Amino acid sequence: MNKNGLSSFLLGLGVGVGLGILFAPKSGEETRGLIRDKAGEGADYLKQRGSQVQQTAAEWVDKGKEALSRQKTNLADAVEAGKQAYHDTVNRQAPPPAEGEAS
Repeated sequence: MNKNGLSSFLLGLGVGVGLGILFAPKSGEETRGLIRDKAGEGADYLKQRGSQVQQTAAEWVDKGKEALSRQKTNLADAVEAGKQAYHDTVNRQAPPPAEGEAS
């Protein structure tokens, strides 16, 4: 849940509780119990969503690490291929000059 969604949820929760208190046909004790229950439900919801967000973040971190590892391997392979091509070119001997050609 993003920051904007969380603030909207909390605002809605507060407005709902406030309206519930104003229009509650119950006694004060019953109303306080209801508020406690709803606050507990809100806390449980936030804990659950926090856990889900944490799981999702961990999955994205793992995917990022895997992608980075693949890129690191690809780069190492490319560097090694470049070194090999360089060595092959440097170590290649030029053909001997033809007869009559000045060296």
